[in-house]
Amino acid sequence: MASYNAISPEKLARLIGTPRAPVIIDVRDDDDFAAAPCLLPSAIRKSYADVEAWAPAYRGRWVVVTCQKGLKLSEGVAAFLRRAGAQAEILEGGFAAWQETALPLVPVKSLPQEETAGGTLWVTRSRPKIDRIACPWLIRRFIDPEARFLFVSPSEVEAVAERFGATPFDVEGVFWSHRGELCSFDVMVEEFGLSFPALKHVARIVRGADTNRPDLEPQAAGLLAISLGLSRMYVDDLEQLEAGMLVYDALYRWARDATDEKHDWVSHTPRKRDDRG
Repeated sequence: MASYNAISPEKLARLIGTPRAPVIIDVRDDDDFAAAPCLLPSAIRKSYADVEAWAPAYRGRWVVVTCQKGLKLSEGVAAFLRRAGAQAEILEGGFAAWQETALPLVPVKSLPQEETAGGTLWVTRSRPKIDRIACPWLIRRFIDPEARFLFVSPSEVEAVAERFGATPFDVEGVFWSHRGELCSFDVMVEEFGLSFPALKHVARIVRGADTNRPDLEPQAAGLLAISLGLSRMYVDDLEQLEAGMLVYDALYRWARDATDEKHDWVSHTPRKRDDRG
């Protein structure tokens, strides 16, 4: 019998990628993790053994806990989290149930090392337009909600990455950048195994806007226009990133839920009466 404090894989999958998604914590033991070294999108891994030490950090937050089968480890950790003031649920059926539904999993080998200050650290060129806003959105929504981003002079990206332990992206000659006809956003979707259909649709729009290929998707020209407008509205790159997050949140929800919806404007103003007959 499922716990009343449980969420199904299907329901959780619809929350991932949205601003209101819960924190997902993977507490599988070392053997189960070694057998499948992957994480649910946006999940973090923590040890169940020291839950009392880290649980207070999630006070007031919504958390979904997953172990291998959604049994004792998930139930115990979720109980400790609730005791610490979190709204905690378990993933129904655990990691195994997520696997059975063939939902996307992120290979751990593709993830940059998390910094001691918390969250992964990324660096790219200043004055972002499309990829350099789209990629941070993707990372925060599907990979690491606590990710931090540095925008620096183009010539200094790789040097800053080396000196400060950051992961460079969207510059020539680095792993997370354009490959052939693919833009950096495409590469991240592919390398992180994020096979959500809506996200792949968004990737085509981003590619069309970022590589001057408006023929790829009708929405590409609109995304380019919005992105160029944002770049002129904000002097501060981090402020522009925060504004751009809302743009990509909306685009993802459209791609997931509203591509068939049309909006035909019809006037509801009453006709004037024709007194001539």
